[in-house]
Amino acid sequence: MPNMNERLAHVGSGFAKFLTPPEPDVIRFTVGQPDFDTPSSIVEAAKDALDRGETAYTRPQGSVELCQAVSSHLERYNIHRDHDDVLITPGCKQALFYSMITLLNPGDEVLLLSPAWPSYDGMLRLLGVTPIHVPVLQHNYHPDFDALASAVTSKTTAIILNSPNNPTGAVYTSSEIERLTAFSVEHDLWIIDDMIYANLTWTDEGYSSPTQFEGGAGRTVSIGGWSKGWSMTGWRLGWITGPTRVMTNVKTVNASSATHVPTFLMPAAKHAFDAMDDVERMKKEFAKRRMLIHEGFQSLPGVNVPEPEGAFYMFCDIRGTGMSDTEFALRAMEEARVQCIPGSLMPGGEGFIRISYATSEENINEGVRRLKQWLEELQ
Repeated sequence: MPNMNERLAHVGSGFAKFLTPPEPDVIRFTVGQPDFDTPSSIVEAAKDALDRGETAYTRPQGSVELCQAVSSHLERYNIHRDHDDVLITPGCKQALFYSMITLLNPGDEVLLLSPAWPSYDGMLRLLGVTPIHVPVLQHNYHPDFDALASAVTSKTTAIILNSPNNPTGAVYTSSEIERLTAFSVEHDLWIIDDMIYANLTWTDEGYSSPTQFEGGAGRTVSIGGWSKGWSMTGWRLGWITGPTRVMTNVKTVNASSATHVPTFLMPAAKHAFDAMDDVERMKKEFAKRRMLIHEGFQSLPGVNVPEPEGAFYMFCDIRGTGMSDTEFALRAMEEARVQCIPGSLMPGGEGFIRISYATSEENINEGVRRLKQWLEELQ
């Protein structure tokens, strides 16, 4: 029989094993998905487009109106891109893959601030690119610039940023983003900026884009979407934008793969930018949950948790319990009936667990109660 792609043998399955829906009595602190319905006005906009018969092929990069709306939305983050340099993708993950296909060649190396979302590693390996996992500072999960400087080689081509961060919940400061931009200029690196959680920040500064700093605009590809902030994960809608010379090639990649996202979803995506009150309502709920769950986990014996700064994740140091992260996750599931994700599924995450607080206050309180009782009994 013919051979298959040998690179697949080096691609992991990420969090899949621990994202399987558990039995009904289990408290889930795993899924990175808002537990809110998509705002009803967005749903109605999609229905209206269907009723108008918007079901045929359309402009491959997305309607002009939608691309203009994305361009205008990005202005709030000091990202200045013409609407013709915006392309709508089938989800943020596809946009990331487009950027990698466009910017990277087999044999290149890409810096990841580790622990990093596992899909970065998998996508890079599919392309024959080597991910270089550079550990972050453990006390706050922010960049370790000495470690970054030591990781650069002649093969280093790009760095992937994700702030607010999955899995750590860190939000890099403006001065750190400026320094990362200068680092990229010094070593002539592309910056792939995954800003999917940009509107879910709890710090005073919030999200900062590399494009606003010297040398950043010409080397940064900005990637985001509607999944997290608008609770639209299943809609599979993302965007990618960058310098014109990059986006010309991204359009070529898109034309040879997805053609375009569903036509009738484009008016709904555009309308989403008029539904920011719903986004703020969800954000306020996450902010309350963030304080509740951080206080709860800080009370657990053997667990230490830096205050989460963005997205809806906490990265918890459980080494004080005497268990490995995998043992902790498996036993918490079986003995406390709480589901969490072991950090060792990501290089640099050994001894930690990832917690998602995209769940109700009731679940947070019950999950913390169960874990506390379990850990105290073990002592």
